[in-house]
Amino acid sequence: MAKTKTRSGLGKFNIFLFVVFIALLVATILIIAFSSADSAEDPAAAGEFVDEIVIDEFKPGTYGGKEFKTQEDLINYYVECYNYTKTLTAQYDENGEKKTYYKLIGVDTLDIENLLVEGKSNSTIDKLVPGIVGGLFSSGVKGLTPSDNRDPNLDTRNDGALDLRTSALTNDDILAANIVDNNDGTVTITIQPKAAILSMPGEDSQGRFFNVLGDISGVVSSISVLSFSEGTIDENFVVNYAGGTGVIKIDTKTGEVLEAEYVMKVHIDVQHANVAILKDKSASLDIVYKNVFPASDEDLMELKGIKRLG
Repeated sequence: MAKTKTRSGLGKFNIFLFVVFIALLVATILIIAFSSADSAEDPAAAGEFVDEIVIDEFKPGTYGGKEFKTQEDLINYYVECYNYTKTLTAQYDENGEKKTYYKLIGVDTLDIENLLVEGKSNSTIDKLVPGIVGGLFSSGVKGLTPSDNRDPNLDTRNDGALDLRTSALTNDDILAANIVDNNDGTVTITIQPKAAILSMPGEDSQGRFFNVLGDISGVVSSISVLSFSEGTIDENFVVNYAGGTGVIKIDTKTGEVLEAEYVMKVHIDVQHANVAILKDKSASLDIVYKNVFPASDEDLMELKGIKRLG
């Protein structure tokens, strides 16, 4: 996959999200407007946002034979292990062709949750969501998050300006982190980055930790069926990244990441939306985007025809 395709892939992912969003938005409005299906107002929908810690906080100590005096020590260790792990490659057979990819590659999944229109949910549309999303989203195979490619030679964005083979994460990006000694030569680190609005790859706390969606507002403005009855896109279209975490298992002897699960959470809130004949509607939804490492042999074969060699 060339660099241009990496950028194109991000754009296609954004477009997918908004095909889903508009389809669900229109369907929900119509169901709420023209049916008697049960719906309920979400009292939390109008609440003021707070970037809440959802994991245990750091406790100084020795874990896996390594001393961590501060949270910054822990984050620096994670970055060190991340960078080392991304130097490791392995051989694969992809549909009969030999390839060199990252040793640690994973798969992604995406779910849409808590779809509300005018602050209301609807049981009928909730049943439709999995089918709509499942029919449009297909999992990919990628390197350790943030990454959009399994080939280390192609793991860049912005025409090579952003190199994703090393982590730019710092302690200033972190809301909370902790570490657990597994008493088997490994430790498990859990990290929660600070919240960010309309996160951009490599440019903020979320974009230095997750595979963020980038400039979604640009995709929204290009969708002709969607407009706003008042205000600008920036005022009416808020994409809030918060509450996501990464859980990473590391071999302390080698510094290699053995397993990881990154769960990115995104809340999209739209006000004063016009969709076709439907005017001045508010809507919101949550995106839960997961990257799980390592990918199973079964998933690699089913998704991309990839087989590990050796």
